[in-house]
Amino acid sequence: MLAGALSVCAGSGVAVAQSAPVERPAAAHPYAAHIAGASQRFGIPEHWIAAVLRAESAGDVRAVSSAGAMGLMQVMPDTWADLRVRHGLDRDPYDPRDNIMAGTAYLREMWDRYGNVGAMLAAYNAGPGRYDEHRATGRPLPAETRAYVAALAPILGGAAPSDAPSRQPAPPPDWRDAPLFVQRPDGSQSTVAPSSDAQSGDLFAAVSERDRP
Repeated sequence: MLAGALSVCAGSGVAVAQSAPVERPAAAHPYAAHIAGASQRFGIPEHWIAAVLRAESAGDVRAVSSAGAMGLMQVMPDTWADLRVRHGLDRDPYDPRDNIMAGTAYLREMWDRYGNVGAMLAAYNAGPGRYDEHRATGRPLPAETRAYVAALAPILGGAAPSDAPSRQPAPPPDWRDAPLFVQRPDGSQSTVAPSSDAQSGDLFAAVSERDRP
């Protein structure tokens, strides 16, 4: 992937296409049942999971990266330890079902954190800390991560994850829901005028950077 392609991915949100058909992995996929279960649990499209699995490990259950990432979804040991406890997984990080569950849970967390495919993939591959540093300082992501995003983003683009059945954090308050009046001590109401420092352009610029589903 080229750095420019990643910037485009990170800067533009994924169009929510609730009515679009969701591509499913072929029934012949050796882990189709586990992928379907993870998709249902975490609200990530099945073809997203299958594509990440293929890119991460090429289907090698015992795959271990030079950095120590494990199994089909190449989950790092510390990430696995955290996800295993939070999602009630067994102890074997190489178990196909549990590894797919853990990887899908992590994809969901990265989606919820960043809200677009390019950023989700970059953070999954390089880690959210490294991706946040890239956003804050412009430090280039590793060539491996850039190539990873370039290869997978076109495959994953077009459908946003559904709402996961597990509990999700409440969204932050919308500024448009704020009251137009404030209550005075004497019981009367006073109109709250917008601050001259908050220009409409600033508001829309801030919203456009998030591009959340």
